[in-house]
Amino acid sequence: MTKKIQNQNLKDLEKKLKLNFKNKELLKEALTHRSYLNEAKNQKLASNERLEFLGDAVLSLIVSFWIFNEFKNYPEGKLTNLRSNLVKTSALAKIADELKIGDYLFMSRGEQEAEGQKNPTLNANAMEAVIGTIFIDQGIEQTEKFIKQNFEQMLKKLIASGKFKDYKSLLQEKIQSQTGQSPIYRTIKEEGPEHSKIFTVNVIHRDGSIIASGNGKSKQKAEQEAAELALEKIASKKYH
Repeated sequence: MTKKIQNQNLKDLEKKLKLNFKNKELLKEALTHRSYLNEAKNQKLASNERLEFLGDAVLSLIVSFWIFNEFKNYPEGKLTNLRSNLVKTSALAKIADELKIGDYLFMSRGEQEAEGQKNPTLNANAMEAVIGTIFIDQGIEQTEKFIKQNFEQMLKKLIASGKFKDYKSLLQEKIQSQTGQSPIYRTIKEEGPEHSKIFTVNVIHRDGSIIASGNGKSKQKAEQEAAELALEKIASKKYH
């Protein structure tokens, strides 16, 4: 990919994001998966992991403040679950997909061949890195505006459906009502550097069968995703 094409791609992405970045190199960093560094050793590049770290914190803060002010009658537990549903990997991946973030990622040929641009975790991470970049380049007010514009519909749907609950608690209630036993969560994989690990967790029935697997930046987030997917399987009768 030539520099001209890369710069053109960034312009296209800026149009989708409805932003004009002062620091284009920082935006490029937000889109750089660590696998790309091995194939671009002649370029002074960094992966998006540091920006992802920052974006994660910024997103959590802005969403927390937003829903704290928006839903004044919600107790702490309800606000926590609502926030978790808005910032989880699958939610971020959905926003990234709507903005076509995956089309602009810089990654190795191997990742491209494995369709890394469609990988929900990679897209969610890049989305957080882009949010971190907006915060540095545009400031807190513009970042808040961007988040509200892109997450508002998801928030409205969550409120309308009431589906912003603790999935682990819901799954436990479901399994216990059927069998009298509780599901088991087992961490089967930890990937990535210490500051940016991705955990994979299986939720297992007492008989040893795997109900579903989830991924997340913490064991707790991975367990929540595994529980959510397990509930979907049970609802669709793909697991009994």
